[in-house]
Amino acid sequence: MTMTVSDWQKSSYCAQGEACVHVGSSPGTVALTESSDPTGAILRTTPTAWAALIRSVKEVQPRG
Repeated sequence: MTMTVSDWQKSSYCAQGEACVHVGSSPGTVALTESSDPTGAILRTTPTAWAALIRSVKEVQPRG
């Protein structure tokens, strides 16, 4: 299944400008791209790997 632009969601942590991450999905795949070139490089991964990444990011303790 090909993902269409309407499938992409912009990160809720996106600041103004073109430095945003967009996330999309299709059966068995999670895809990420950047807003400055959403049809350019697309990183694809499994939902399991995506969930592990998000879990790890949330567990990181702030330094300082």
